[in-house]
Amino acid sequence: MRIDRYIAQNRVIDLESTDFKGALSELLNVCDLSKERKLTKKGLLRNLLDREKQMTTYLGSGVCLPHTRVPMKRNYMIAVGRCPDGLRYDGQTEYQGIRYVFLLLASENARSYLYSLASLARVFQDDSRMERLAAAESLPDFRRELKSVFGGDEVKPRRRHDRFNNLILKEAAKIAKGANCTSVLVFGDTFGGGVEVGRMFKGFKTVLIAHGTSDSVTERKDIDAVLPIRSFSNHRFSQLRSAVLIGLTRGIFSSTERLCCVGGLPQSNQFDSITVVDVEREFQTMLMQKSDMLPAGVKAEVVERVLAIATELAVEGREGHPVGCLFVLGNSDKIIEYTKPLILNPFYGYKDEDRNILNPFMDETVKELSSIDGAFIIRGDGVLISAGSLIHAPDYTHNLPSGFGSRHAAAASITQVEDCLCVVVSGSTGQVTLFRRGEMLPLIEKAMVRNS
Repeated sequence: MRIDRYIAQNRVIDLESTDFKGALSELLNVCDLSKERKLTKKGLLRNLLDREKQMTTYLGSGVCLPHTRVPMKRNYMIAVGRCPDGLRYDGQTEYQGIRYVFLLLASENARSYLYSLASLARVFQDDSRMERLAAAESLPDFRRELKSVFGGDEVKPRRRHDRFNNLILKEAAKIAKGANCTSVLVFGDTFGGGVEVGRMFKGFKTVLIAHGTSDSVTERKDIDAVLPIRSFSNHRFSQLRSAVLIGLTRGIFSSTERLCCVGGLPQSNQFDSITVVDVEREFQTMLMQKSDMLPAGVKAEVVERVLAIATELAVEGREGHPVGCLFVLGNSDKIIEYTKPLILNPFYGYKDEDRNILNPFMDETVKELSSIDGAFIIRGDGVLISAGSLIHAPDYTHNLPSGFGSRHAAAASITQVEDCLCVVVSGSTGQVTLFRRGEMLPLIEKAMVRNS
């Protein structure tokens, strides 16, 4: 979703109110709802405040993202307000740290609502982008910077490639052609200011792998697809397996393709490595049939979100301490038969939308609950069914390496019993492992986590 297309200049303001309710009123006042007969600003304000009472929309990093779904013709409408002195709300001190309020109104018919929320949240987690917004002093400067940040101008390189980088790219094109590769994966985090591929890989599908990349990059002529995957260590190609996995689940490339990968040390501004990956060989234990990576009914974006949370837990832990957890995706109705609750279900009774893992406001909830023993059971569309669930699947024969614990054994067993996918974070090493049909695929090696 191109967020910048829904941010009109007249809906970006400096807030005069010092309380949250007043800030919402100001933002609603700049939203033109004259053509929406079923909507009233008074009713919208009431809905937004009711939602805030149920669950805070403060994301951290000085950003608050109040949102609601309404019966309107447009898919989305966004209003943005700056509040340099913070806001007051119900005596909660965290609102005093708010510097930006992004109001999102979404149509009830908007299919990518949660994905849009996640796209916004991904931008707010990028420190460099938030620093750019903070550096804008005047309102006109802030409006321009806001459009730039969400429009993708930040992906333009600060300097052109030197001769060595151009040489690497040219050689990569030759290798890709000689090895009969169909796609070229460019690891954009090699460059701090973005990467420009140009026409080097004409005739190949070019996929950019870079954390925090704007959706607008896909409209560049030199880029066919973008995989916004975090570089979690200083190793070359640390995102490779996750990128290939997500590319498979999204249908960007198939299991029979061969990929040419170009990258270097993150933030080094220097390409220095080329490698060729045969997808079928890399994932041969995971694929019984072509395009068989995902269980039935599991959405690719759900797998992508779970991998992102698992990676963050592996690298950052929780409050300075390492944590281990298990995510079980897909076929939840049957998987429940093999589980027993260790705690009262913290997700019981909430709306599907409010307990969907695609909802960025669930990130902290999931991370907080990750310290509890047991598994997260997740429906194929991302709805969290339960947490703290003990899995007692039949103990099928599986060959796990020494050092793997009960989470890995449970993941291997349940993926043999039912058509599902598991992601495990090791509490002792931080290694992230994917399980499918009892077979395992390490996505983040423990050596990488230790040295990151």
